[in-house]
Amino acid sequence: MATPRPELLSPDEDEEESARGLLYEAYNELQRLAAELDGAAVPAPAVVVVGHQTDGKSALVEALMGFQFNHVGGGTKTRRPIALHLRFNPRCHSPNCRLLAGSGEGDAEDDAGAADRSMLLADIQAYIEAENKRLENDPSQFSAKEIIIRIEYKHCPNLTIIDTPGLILAAPGRKNRVLQSQACAVEALVHAKIQHKETIILCLEDCSDWSNATTRRVVMQVDPDLVRTVLVSTKLDTKIPQFARASDVEVFLHPPTCVLDGSLLGDFPFFTSVPSGRVGSCHEAVFRSNEEFKKAISLRELDDVTSLEDKLGRSLTREEKNRIGVSNLRLFLEELLQNRYIESVPSIIPLLEKEHRAASRKLRKVTQEISDLDEAKLKEKARLFHDSFLTKLSLLLKGMVVAPPDKFGETLVNERINGGTFTGSENFQLPNKMMPNAGMRLYGGAQYHRAMAEFRLVVGSIKCPPITREEIVNACGVEDIHDGTNYSRTACVIAVAKARDTFEPFLHQLSFRLLYILKRLSPISVFLLEKDGEHFSSHDVLVKRVQAAFNRFAESTEQSCRERCMEDLESTTRYVTWSLHNKNRAGLRHFLDSFVAPEQLCANTYTAHSAGLHEQSTGLNDSKQDRPKGELKSSHTSDSNPSGGVSETRLVDLLDSMLWNRRLAPSSERLVYALVHQIFHGIKEHFLVTTELKFNCFLLMPIVDKLAALLREDLESAFEDDLDSIFSVTQLRRSLGQKKRELEIELKQMKRLKEKFTEINKKLNCLQVRQQA
Repeated sequence: MATPRPELLSPDEDEEESARGLLYEAYNELQRLAAELDGAAVPAPAVVVVGHQTDGKSALVEALMGFQFNHVGGGTKTRRPIALHLRFNPRCHSPNCRLLAGSGEGDAEDDAGAADRSMLLADIQAYIEAENKRLENDPSQFSAKEIIIRIEYKHCPNLTIIDTPGLILAAPGRKNRVLQSQACAVEALVHAKIQHKETIILCLEDCSDWSNATTRRVVMQVDPDLVRTVLVSTKLDTKIPQFARASDVEVFLHPPTCVLDGSLLGDFPFFTSVPSGRVGSCHEAVFRSNEEFKKAISLRELDDVTSLEDKLGRSLTREEKNRIGVSNLRLFLEELLQNRYIESVPSIIPLLEKEHRAASRKLRKVTQEISDLDEAKLKEKARLFHDSFLTKLSLLLKGMVVAPPDKFGETLVNERINGGTFTGSENFQLPNKMMPNAGMRLYGGAQYHRAMAEFRLVVGSIKCPPITREEIVNACGVEDIHDGTNYSRTACVIAVAKARDTFEPFLHQLSFRLLYILKRLSPISVFLLEKDGEHFSSHDVLVKRVQAAFNRFAESTEQSCRERCMEDLESTTRYVTWSLHNKNRAGLRHFLDSFVAPEQLCANTYTAHSAGLHEQSTGLNDSKQDRPKGELKSSHTSDSNPSGGVSETRLVDLLDSMLWNRRLAPSSERLVYALVHQIFHGIKEHFLVTTELKFNCFLLMPIVDKLAALLREDLESAFEDDLDSIFSVTQLRRSLGQKKRELEIELKQMKRLKEKFTEINKKLNCLQVRQQA
């Protein structure tokens, strides 16, 4: 048996055993507290069993315990890790089992009812088998949540053993994808269980050649030097008949360092055999009681030693016998775990003190919050939060680096996905490399500035959409007093229509993007308040109310700003003002002159200086074609040629082709193109300048100078209506009271644990001094 009976111990040994018993009890309580507090306490040392399917993991765990509790057989029989807190108790002639709280999966009623109460062994077995069947039909197949069982028994060692699901060796190929995914899931689960440095890894290998590192391959990814790994060769009784020569047995019992590194925990592997058969009263059962099962384990060890000696032709040494059999493995693990317990006691005491101080601070804070639940203090707290919230908003717009960019920042790609892109009718979009700071994760004012810069680049690079001959002819129409054509009016009609269709989508896109960026300021501000200790986590209703008021203000301000910009766009695309759309007459003349023949250019230049035509330049904008081809040419020739016959003929031809004839001549088409492009460019420049100015003035600035008053007004009106609507005082008082009671219980548990570990540490130190003396 792993632990001597109390009546056979000397006084010093009795005191040492008493200290160790207290130590196991304290560790069990520590583990339970860690489970209840989601791992707040330090995890205690434990033995984690790792092996492939059918390596005999569960059978070995049962043999170490001294009784059977799980279903053993081929395939996957363990789908959730089972944490067994074993405690030697000579007064328990049958296993006393308790399913600890935290073992349930989800919020199932069965789990809640079964947790944290004593259960019969049969009920434990039924529970484990039910969980395995449930997970077998579940899409995930496995669960990392442990089934935690505390067991006291006269044959139990003082150990904490975690039995993990068996590793899977899946065959390659597409048809085995399901099994391959399960293999990856189990391997990830096992890695998570053995990564803690205080755990002891019990690595099971079912092989007769140590060069085949099946389970070691997985274990060495976490423990490459095997310094905390105990290697066990299972099913020794089936391997002995496979050896034909004594030398093969020698190599198996003493693997060379080139195959198995000597840094292995325990120096050499252990070799075990577990008799097959189940305990029970049915006709299929082999053992009628756990006593028979334990005797069969002992007989199996003797048979293995005899078989090995027969194969070797010699007697096994004491060191070799100490590594054969379940009982020797159990003694080694128990002593190893005891040493780990004792070594970790001094480090646990300061950690428990740290957790105790943290819980005390939480309790003081909760007590203070309960005392602050009166009307005057709550109102002052709400006003304080309001001012702090506005301060953080202002800092985010001005620029700051306190909020982590990896959590709150957005690259241009993410911003486009969440806030929309700037795309026109042709779905044109600038590549990221053309945008400054595109790859940087920005927020606040920097993100606002980048969005506005992208808007300027995208809209500024837009060209006038193509114009068809059909559009020109349809735009000519009929005048109210004659049926001639007015190509300047035609160009204006086409230009304003193209501009309206092109720029209106960009206005809505900019509005949506900037609103999205401004709304992101709210959660970042709350985070900054939490970081600075200015946020009251228990007042979620107040936080949500302030955030909702800010979002409403941002939405209404954005809508008002967008309507202003729409009015400006409508006015710009409703009436063409040449001084606005063309900047000056010189620009217009430049476009007209580019389509006039060289010999006509001289006449046009000369005529442009005549006073009469100079005064009519604005009025002739609807017939600019006539100036270079007709009127201006004829005026010049009339001065130089008194007859003027040729000029009059040309004027008649010009009027016939440009005014009375609706056949679209190439010169007329080019002229319309030039006018449309000129007007479109003027509208674009005006749209860019006014839109950016209005968004800065009527969207950004109101957050600076109007938001504070609006939020304060919303807060004061809520005070007049009902204070409970802001703070949920009744519910808050109830939740704070519950939290206070939980913290008080937690503090008592930690205080009791700290006292226990302090007492244990003193006893162990006294024993150590005696032994040294």
